[in-house]
Amino acid sequence: MKNAVIIGANRGIGLELTRQLADNGWRARAVCRQSSTKLQALDVEVVDGVDVTDAASLERLASALGPDSTDLLINNAGVMHPVSIDTLDSQAIRRQFEVNALGPLLVVHALLPALRNPAKLALISSRMGSIADNDSGGSYGYRMSKAALNAAGKSLAHDLAERGISVALLHPGYVRTDMTGNRGLIDVDEAASGLLARIDALSLETSGTFWHSNGEVLPW
Repeated sequence: MKNAVIIGANRGIGLELTRQLADNGWRARAVCRQSSTKLQALDVEVVDGVDVTDAASLERLASALGPDSTDLLINNAGVMHPVSIDTLDSQAIRRQFEVNALGPLLVVHALLPALRNPAKLALISSRMGSIADNDSGGSYGYRMSKAALNAAGKSLAHDLAERGISVALLHPGYVRTDMTGNRGLIDVDEAASGLLARIDALSLETSGTFWHSNGEVLPW
C-alpha cells in the first residue's frame, strides 16, 4: 500500500483529496491544524495540531510519520485575504506569504527524511500566481504568495531530482469551496480528481511544471 500525506486536509480540496486517495487504496494521512467532523468521518489517520508556519509542530509531524514512510506529499494548506491597493494591509500580505509560500517550503524541509526514493511532491498553487495570466490585478497578498510558491517549487524540482522526488505545481481550478465563498466553476470532487490525475502522470521528466488540474500547462 502506498502512503500519502495531505497537508491542510480538514476541509475543501484537501478533504476531497484525502477521501479519493483513501478510496483508491492509499494509506492517507490527513494533516491539519484542527480536525473537522467531515474529516473524522473518513477512515483515515488524522494528525492535527500541525501549523505549517511552526517548525516545532512540523518536527513532531516528521517524528510521527517516521523515516522513509511517504510516497506522496501534498501541500494544500493555504489562506486568502483580499488586499487591494486602496486597502493595503501589510499584515494580511505577510500572513499569506507565511502560510502559502514559506509554509510549504518548511513542510518539505521537515519531511524530507520521510519521503521515499522515488516519491512525489504536489504543491497546490493557483493560476493567480501566474504573472503572465494576470488580467485583473488586485489580490496582492494571494497573487504574490502563490508566485513565490511557484518559484520555490521550480527550485525544489531541481534540488530534489537526485533524490528521486518529482514536483508538480498545481492549480485546482476555480472551485466551489469555503475559500471562494462557494463560488466557482467546478465542485471539489472534479477538482480533486483532476489534481490526482496530474499527480499520477507526474515524472522526473515533467517535474517543475505548472499545471491546471484539467491538464493544461500554465504560464509563469
